Amino acid sequence: MDFRYLGASGLKISEITYGNWLTHGSQVENDAAIACVHAAIDAGISTFDTADVYANTKAETVLGQALKGQRRESLEILTKVFGPTGPKGHNDLGLSRKHITESIDGSLRRLGTDYVDLYQAHRFDYETPLEETFQAFADIVRQGKVLYVGVSEWTADQLRAGHALAKEMGVQLISNQPQYSMLWRVIEGEVVPTSRELGVSQVVWSPIAQGVLTGKYVPGGELPAGSRATDAKGGADMIKRFMNDDVLTRVQALKPVADELGLSMAQLAVAWVLANDNVATAIIGASRPEQVHENAKAAGVTIPAEALARIDEVLGDVVERDPAKTLESSPKTREA
Repeated sequence: MDFRYLGASGLKISEITYGNWLTHGSQVENDAAIACVHAAIDAGISTFDTADVYANTKAETVLGQALKGQRRESLEILTKVFGPTGPKGHNDLGLSRKHITESIDGSLRRLGTDYVDLYQAHRFDYETPLEETFQAFADIVRQGKVLYVGVSEWTADQLRAGHALAKEMGVQLISNQPQYSMLWRVIEGEVVPTSRELGVSQVVWSPIAQGVLTGKYVPGGELPAGSRATDAKGGADMIKRFMNDDVLTRVQALKPVADELGLSMAQLAVAWVLANDNVATAIIGASRPEQVHENAKAAGVTIPAEALARIDEVLGDVVERDPAKTLESSPKTREA
C-alpha cells in the first residue's frame, strides 16, 4: 500500500480508503462487513470512511466493532455530519452548532474512539451561517474530538469561503469528498484547480461508478443477481444514470486497455482516479473480502499517458463534465 499526504497537512492516508456507504448496516450482514474491514487491514489499508447518516448510524457502529482491538494510532478514521439521523427531528440534520456538537459525540460513541482524524461536512448547508458551522468545527477540534476538517461535494466557491473561515479560526480544512470516476469528471474544471490553490485534497467516492466500470453490466444483458443495479434500497437509483447502452458499450471497449496493463477493469478504474495528483485516496466499498484485496492492488499503479489518452478516446462524449452538477448535490432546504 502506498500513502499520500492529505491536503497541505502532515497527515498521511492510504491511497485506498475502505468505505461503508450502502453496505454496512444495510446491504451486507455484519459478519461479512467485519470480514471486509479485516481484509482491508490485511491489504495495508489504514484509512476508513463512514458517515453518521449511513444506515441511520448503523454503519458507524459496525465499523467501530470491526476496528475494535486495532492500534488506533495506526488508523485514520473519517466520518461525516449533515444528513438526517435518529428520529429525524427538526434539529437532527444540517451543520448547525447544535447538530455538529451532538453528532460528533454520537459518532465517537458508535465508532468506539476518542477522536476522528477527519470530520467532514457531508454537504453544504444553505440554512446555517457558514461562520456558525466553522466555529463549531473549530471548537470540537480544540476539544480534541477532531484532528482535521473536510467537506464533501462542495463547489469551488464554497471551498474558498470555507477555507478562509477555517484559516481565520485556526483550523485546517484539508479535504473535499466528491464523486469522481472516468465517467464522472465534474470536479476537473473548477473544484480541482481551486483545491490545488488552497491545499485541499480530494477523497473520491465511487471511482468504479457504482460498479459500472467493472464491465459486469453488458448492453442488453441480464443484470447480475445481487448487483448494485438490482438494489431496491438505493443502489439502483444511484447507478441508473450510467445504465444505458451507449455508456455500457464504451465501458466494454476499455477491457483491452486493462488487459494490456495487466489490470482488472476495477483496478484500472481506481488507478485512473489516483493518476490525478489532487486525489489523495480513492474510496472502495465491498460486500466480499476478495473484492477488497483485488481493488487494493490499484495502489501504486502508474497508467502510461498513451493509455490515459485511449481511455478518453473510448469514452468520448458519455463522460459527464458539467461543473454545475456539484452545485446540484447539496439540497437548498433541509428535509426537516
